[in-house]
Amino acid sequence: MSTTPMNGADAMVRMLQHNGVKHIFGLCGDTSLPFYDSMARLDHGIDHILTRDERSAGYMADGYARVTGKVGVCEGPSGGGATYLLPGLVEANESSIAVLGITTDVSVGARGKFPLTELDQQAMYKPLTKWNTTIDRVDQIPHAMRSAFRAMTTGRPGAAHICLPYDLQKHELPNPQDVWAQPGHDHFPATRSAPDPATIDDAAARLVAAKAPVLICGGGVVISGASKALEALATRLNAPVCLTVSGQGSLADTHPLNAGVVGTNGGVPATRAVVAQADLVLFIGCRAGSTTTEHGQMPGRGVTILHIDVDAMTIGTNYRTDVGMVGDARLALEALDAAVQKIIAKRPAEVSDGRALAARARLEKLEFFNPLAQSSEMPIRPERVLATLNKLLPKRAIAVADPGTPCPYFSAYFDAPQEGRHFITNRAHGALGYSMSAAFGAQVGVPDCMVISAMGDGSFGFTCGELETIVRRNVPLKMIVFSNSVYGWIKASQKTGYGERYFSVDFNRTNHARVAEAFGVKAWTVQDPSDLESSLKAALAHDGPALIDIFSQPLQDTAVPVSQWMG
Repeated sequence: MSTTPMNGADAMVRMLQHNGVKHIFGLCGDTSLPFYDSMARLDHGIDHILTRDERSAGYMADGYARVTGKVGVCEGPSGGGATYLLPGLVEANESSIAVLGITTDVSVGARGKFPLTELDQQAMYKPLTKWNTTIDRVDQIPHAMRSAFRAMTTGRPGAAHICLPYDLQKHELPNPQDVWAQPGHDHFPATRSAPDPATIDDAAARLVAAKAPVLICGGGVVISGASKALEALATRLNAPVCLTVSGQGSLADTHPLNAGVVGTNGGVPATRAVVAQADLVLFIGCRAGSTTTEHGQMPGRGVTILHIDVDAMTIGTNYRTDVGMVGDARLALEALDAAVQKIIAKRPAEVSDGRALAARARLEKLEFFNPLAQSSEMPIRPERVLATLNKLLPKRAIAVADPGTPCPYFSAYFDAPQEGRHFITNRAHGALGYSMSAAFGAQVGVPDCMVISAMGDGSFGFTCGELETIVRRNVPLKMIVFSNSVYGWIKASQKTGYGERYFSVDFNRTNHARVAEAFGVKAWTVQDPSDLESSLKAALAHDGPALIDIFSQPLQDTAVPVSQWMG
């Protein structure tokens, strides 16, 4: 709480400081000048990272928040800046990640007079964020900031947006003592709620009575930090654990009950078989959406469904649910395990062996994967890239994959030896150009971890301007480009659904290594599979940012773990 005179921009900076913000990702503009001046004048301990695109700033804040559990903050100016920042907030909001977007705006007194860059920011952001406001008076700034941090971090986490007009940034704040932050709202989940005990008891009874229970975990397990509670319940039931793409890290990949990723993206026949044999499925922290459930086919409609989620609106949306438990994943799993422990002696004599089911799924997946991973075909098979990375990466490495070529391969085959956030992809909206920026944000958040950004060449074209940011900040990000000169996901869909009538999906090959070198990034080009391991080893050992341009098989010709393309 302060009594020092301050203007609106000062108040915004102090509110960020009081909420524990250490990094801001953003891009300057005319309407942001007072805010930037406050950042320059005040002693606040916040590192502002200048980006080359507001869209990148949003994705950086997203990646930063995912690995730290702290609120990610991005900012941009009015007009085009406000529209460019929006994709990052949309992705974060739909992925339950706490990201604050601050956009500056034309002066309040200029509204409706056709000033340059005027648009209705509040209306634009309203349907796409959890909480959103436009400041009309300078004295509203402290309360708006507290409201934004409360909204982002409580209940289902999400994104918030604040629009700050130019003139209010210069107005004196009448009550500086209002500049204070609510403790605990600097991270997410900030507050936790437990499900109704009656639903826990009902679910426990059904779990114990089931002969073949399966647990399917989404991103909510990782966000909640519920891995230990999940492991306890799964071990007590000897039930296999399957993961959504976003749920990777719910259990360590080496855990004997981890059967792997299920669904149309990253799922394989072996993991599909685990879900197919279930007589009960417990969804935890996931929406049971089209990708996870293979468009509602797995699990089938006759299976008993239990569902844990912090958002009541996800429960019963896609499946008739026998027991819905609304609350934090960690608290719910702890309560459910305690309830199961009390009645586990009543379990039927003949139940499925979860360890055996998970082991069989892993074995069958590897039997298919290994021959491809050892292939010397040219262009290089993506499986060989994944196998080499699994061999070379340190245990605590974090991989960030764009949603094109890299996503299904990393979803199915990337190994993280421990639980937690070690794999990131933007599964909510699947925008290309996410990986490089999100990985940069993750590297800023956990500078002692090795972070890998994997992207297709389509995504590289969206985002390569941020190579300058990476070099300027000397962030030792390792980047892999799967170079195949195609928007592969769409071409694969045209192949299977439209009789190979390929239209407007192919483009020229870029020398990504030379582009990276022009920005000052150490780079390698790999065309021969026999050169792959030595080049990756050299890139990972490099003490600065590095990029490996790999001539890879186009997606429509691969054995990609995707069971259904768009058609």
